[in-house]
Amino acid sequence: MEEEQPMKKQEHTPSRNKIAKLAMVLYTLIGLYVLSFFIYPTSYWDLLLNMSVPELLFDLFTTLIICVVIVEFNFLIDKRLDKWIPWTKHALNRLFFQTIIQIAGTFIVVLIVASIFAIYLSLIDKLSNTAGLTLTQAWQYVIAILILTLIINIANSVYYLAANWKSELLNATAYKVKAAESKQLAAETELQSLRLQLDPHFVFNNLTVLSELILKDPQLGFAYTENFAKVYRYLLVNAKKDSITLREELKFLDLYLLLLQSRIGNGAIFDIDVDEALLNRHLPPVTLQLLVENALKYNSIDEDRPLHIRIYSNDMEELVVYNELLPLLNKHHSSGIGLKNIVSRYSLLTDRKPRISQDDVSFTVSIPLFA
Repeated sequence: MEEEQPMKKQEHTPSRNKIAKLAMVLYTLIGLYVLSFFIYPTSYWDLLLNMSVPELLFDLFTTLIICVVIVEFNFLIDKRLDKWIPWTKHALNRLFFQTIIQIAGTFIVVLIVASIFAIYLSLIDKLSNTAGLTLTQAWQYVIAILILTLIINIANSVYYLAANWKSELLNATAYKVKAAESKQLAAETELQSLRLQLDPHFVFNNLTVLSELILKDPQLGFAYTENFAKVYRYLLVNAKKDSITLREELKFLDLYLLLLQSRIGNGAIFDIDVDEALLNRHLPPVTLQLLVENALKYNSIDEDRPLHIRIYSNDMEELVVYNELLPLLNKHHSSGIGLKNIVSRYSLLTDRKPRISQDDVSFTVSIPLFA
């Protein structure tokens, strides 16, 4: 059997991270130009139109570098904070510290890149082109970049949370499936154990009876052996099933009653009245045999005062097994295997449970029938 691998938390692949970073860089690049034109609707256009092609390329390159650095810085902060302040444990603290660090980091990045850009322009004697930008406008530009950084931070956080939410959802679904499979396997294993319990229980009881009959009446013992072989063959075929139809169960009961006649004669009277509309409903196999056997074991069986056992259906789609109480003088010790086995199998097969009732004169078990 192959060893099952433990489920691992879903991780983002490098290719997915690269795609996310690329999308974020493009978003930042476009956002910076849009903000620039929004803040300086006239001067920025004049500035760009007066630039040569190399200057335009340098402006685009510089802006792209700013965007790449900002995005990489955001992803780096995310990665570090995932270890120090994970979202799953300290969401508010994580949001606060991530926002502060990213704004401060972005501000430093913008100042450094702006300084490099200013130095470059002064070296090529083009600083006069930016003379139209006042200090107030410069600060507005920096503030605009910081606002854009906040938007990037929000977008990046939403992306991260959405990706991890999906990962956790998939993991939770996988665990539920695994738990359901384990529960089903446990139920099947327990059912198998309960079915195996029936076999020795049935064989032991009947072999005990057979040994007694052979000592008393060899001919009767021989007839009992033949009927026992037929019943046991039927038991081997049907006891392996989780459930069988009521029709099949009644056929088995007929064989079992033939077996009983060899053993008890007219010591018990059976009255069977079942609605034909319920014959295709299901119940655990060998249920009726166990209930009849239970009635015979703990009651007096005498041809002068036969035990009355009724098997009938009711309006609740139940099969009722009723027997009057004729207490034995010497009571048998009860192992409870029969009734316990039935109740346990029902708990694994259906939500409906058998109902057991007893009064001074009778003992009744109502068995639910299911589809």
